[in-house]
Amino acid sequence: MQTVSRLCILNPMSGAADHVESVTEGMEANGFEVRETESADHAVELAREAGEAGVETVAAAGGDGTINDVLCGLYDADALSEVTFAIVPVGTANLLARNLGISTVDEGIEVAAEGEVRSVDVGLAEDEPFVVSCIAGLPADVSTSASGELKERLGTLAFVVTAIEETIEFDGLDIRVETEETLPGDESSWEGEALCALVGNARKFVDDDERANMEDGRFDVVIVERMDASSLVAEAVEQRLLGHDDTDGVHHIRAREVSIESDGEPITFSRDGEVSTHDDLDMTLLRAELDIRVGESYDPAPQ
Repeated sequence: MQTVSRLCILNPMSGAADHVESVTEGMEANGFEVRETESADHAVELAREAGEAGVETVAAAGGDGTINDVLCGLYDADALSEVTFAIVPVGTANLLARNLGISTVDEGIEVAAEGEVRSVDVGLAEDEPFVVSCIAGLPADVSTSASGELKERLGTLAFVVTAIEETIEFDGLDIRVETEETLPGDESSWEGEALCALVGNARKFVDDDERANMEDGRFDVVIVERMDASSLVAEAVEQRLLGHDDTDGVHHIRAREVSIESDGEPITFSRDGEVSTHDDLDMTLLRAELDIRVGESYDPAPQ
């Protein structure tokens, strides 16, 4: 790759796929070379080449999947901490973009060009990076076939309830969860039968405000015990209406390292939308690993 200072990796198929011309024109007007992807692997390859070539700013124009592909390529090139990263949201859910205070394509272009730069944490799961979340159990199983609207709520208790109400079959998880470097007062381990284990970096799962602090050096971990549908609905309603994060059957831990091990069948995990199966999975947080441009409404410490 010929060395440029600014590169935009554009997925022409993300979202409604009618954004290519406007994104290309907007990014080129701000000094970006634009390269369109042909596949997820191609996005990884372009990002890896950019990292190896020393490109200063890399923007991902696409949905959450494209963003993850670009991050994987930069990580493969050992360049996560060497580049400035930016996002132009043209997907369906755009979870990370919303957390960064970017809500439109035009805003994404403007932020990519001159937005404030913040250093945020990056999660690693078996040497694969993620920024939003890594989840195990029912929501991960459902994510392989969920609609775009449903994926937008992926991982929340509301989504778990919806899955049960739609009679999606799930046998539960027999798991052990071990954590390191937890906050005072938090549990350090848990063992039992669970519906899901939710590990968030850019999102949390226990109240209406899904945004998590991406600069605090901790994962937000939520374990939802297996329970009948009526009990789960009651817990979800209590959390939503009353703001409780200590309801029965829901465990909240903040930790820098998390290990989830199956005592039964292999577990389906969804890492920023990328689905894989493991008998056990170790996750660690890289503190302030990624320099990323954020919008004016970005809140580094949402409550």
